[in-house]
Amino acid sequence: MTTTQDDQGQDATAADLKALAEQAGRDLEDASPLEIIRWAVGTFGADFCVTSSMEDAVVAHLASRVKPGVDVVFLDTGYHFEETIGTRDAVDAVMDVHVITLTPRQTVAEQDAEYGPRLHDRDPDLCCALRKVKPLEEGLTRYRAWATGLRRDESPTRANTPVVGWDEKRRKVKVSPIARWTQDDVDAYVTEHGVLTNPLLMDGYASVGCAPCTRRVEAGEDARAGRWAGRAKSECGLHG
Repeated sequence: MTTTQDDQGQDATAADLKALAEQAGRDLEDASPLEIIRWAVGTFGADFCVTSSMEDAVVAHLASRVKPGVDVVFLDTGYHFEETIGTRDAVDAVMDVHVITLTPRQTVAEQDAEYGPRLHDRDPDLCCALRKVKPLEEGLTRYRAWATGLRRDESPTRANTPVVGWDEKRRKVKVSPIARWTQDDVDAYVTEHGVLTNPLLMDGYASVGCAPCTRRVEAGEDARAGRWAGRAKSECGLHG
């Protein structure tokens, strides 16, 4: 395939962004979450957003302290717990952020008609791709950098999460300002600042996803053991 000048320019821009992200990951490894977000906002301005599952509003709260009115992107898969939708609405109402709700191209009923009911039981990877991964890719098109609430202590698959890295799939800078935090750090921040959290966290859920694929965790299980329990799956595909 012939590479056009526009393609070359885009490749150069992506290469520059990747180098920028990797350097920032090294430089900011020991920085505080606020310092990491200040770098992201200072570097990308309106081209930076926060994504939130509405498990809690910690990263959204941190970002709002640096950039009041920051875009907070939420994926409404159509399968969320009522408590999760309630948390989103509360965050939008009381925090200085701009909540943007993304939805899949198909409703649950339309997906059921095409693929059959309960796709999440038969092919959870495809269900996640349709209801999470694709909508996020489309929703992030206007941004050059996005922030997540990933933490290294959540699971082995997240143990090497950089505080700033390169999202090769979406060709964007990916910021994880609380990557080095522990659950104790999160709890302390929530208490100190009165940050909104999903009520399900007080009801035995350590990680909150779509209702059909999320259960409470047992004592001694890691935080993500309640996601896709009994399956060889621990990530939805949003993070690799």
